[in-house]
Amino acid sequence: MTTTTEAKTAQLAAIEESGWGRSFQFVQPRNLAFWVYLLGVGGGALGIVRYFGPGAHFYSPALTGGVLLFGLYLVPWLLLLRHQNRYTAQPASLLAAAFFWGGLAATFWIALPANTALLEIWTKLGGTAFAADWAAGLTAPINEEFAKALGLVLLIGLAPRLVRGAYDGFIIGAFIGLGFQVFEDVLYVYNGAAQTFGTGQIVTSLQIFLVRGVAGIVSHALFSAIFCAGLMWVLGRTPGERNVPRGILTMLAAMVFHFAWDDMAGLSGGIGALAVVLLFVIALVELVTLFYVLRHAARQERVWIRQLLQPEADAGVIDPALLDAVSGLRGDRKAFRRLVHSRRRSRHLLDAAADLARELARAQGLETNEVAHARAELLRLRGVVR
Repeated sequence: MTTTTEAKTAQLAAIEESGWGRSFQFVQPRNLAFWVYLLGVGGGALGIVRYFGPGAHFYSPALTGGVLLFGLYLVPWLLLLRHQNRYTAQPASLLAAAFFWGGLAATFWIALPANTALLEIWTKLGGTAFAADWAAGLTAPINEEFAKALGLVLLIGLAPRLVRGAYDGFIIGAFIGLGFQVFEDVLYVYNGAAQTFGTGQIVTSLQIFLVRGVAGIVSHALFSAIFCAGLMWVLGRTPGERNVPRGILTMLAAMVFHFAWDDMAGLSGGIGALAVVLLFVIALVELVTLFYVLRHAARQERVWIRQLLQPEADAGVIDPALLDAVSGLRGDRKAFRRLVHSRRRSRHLLDAAADLARELARAQGLETNEVAHARAELLRLRGVVR
């Protein structure tokens, strides 16, 4: 059992090591990472104008439909990622910067020109038949995954105290990949309309939305979350978390998944039934890998949030079962829900405990009005009178 002094020392150390509660300052004129980020996003925006500009008027129904459909598609993704961003949560402004790097810089500044050049090389080396089956999978996993990961590296440069562990890489990578995914999907809508010479643009938009929307569940957001978590294991920015073999294998896994999706025709030999089976098998393997990576990436964050809330537990503000749930895995939260016999009440208590942790982190462990309010709200929900 820890003493009050030891618990408070561990709490302050967790706040310092995690960077939780710190704000994100985007504009940093003296930071090279800031200018490289602006160059990439600005170059991507210019690439959009150059790509869409000549046909924007003629294909405006498709573009409008694509933007609206995939804008709505963002909503459940953002809710899901907000739920996952619960351990030492990253500021929304940093996650927005990650999203726009993925959508603008990684897609239109790096991947689009790089993919075009490399696809031509594969066609010249192997012929059109080889390129049709394998060129996409030999191109995109290299260009696109490293283009997206460059955004994570730049955000480390912009917020070194905030981007610390593999879990940070997982969440930020998911937002970068989501940005890439949404902007690329709009690009597919535009290309689909162009291939049909502008006929049935709304129908084409809906078809691409349905296909890309379903496939997007195990697409770029997943690839980048896995890849960037692996990169953070390689970099090892948190004491004791560096694991180069695990990091490299994790990054390679993301690239293999990307390869498999892009070269499904080649892997299935053009057999439609086999392609469908492979789609389901690969999707299942991807999801299993995703949850495995997430579980291990969040290990340090779970330790930090437990250390952050331990003094509150010692003071009786949080009971042991709630502390286990808020700092634990899904199984711990399910056990807590069974203990309180109410899904709604357990959710409110978990949210209140997370709010208290967030306010303690923002206050750097000090007593503030916000901390007192969050503590009082948690006690009220627990039915404890003081």
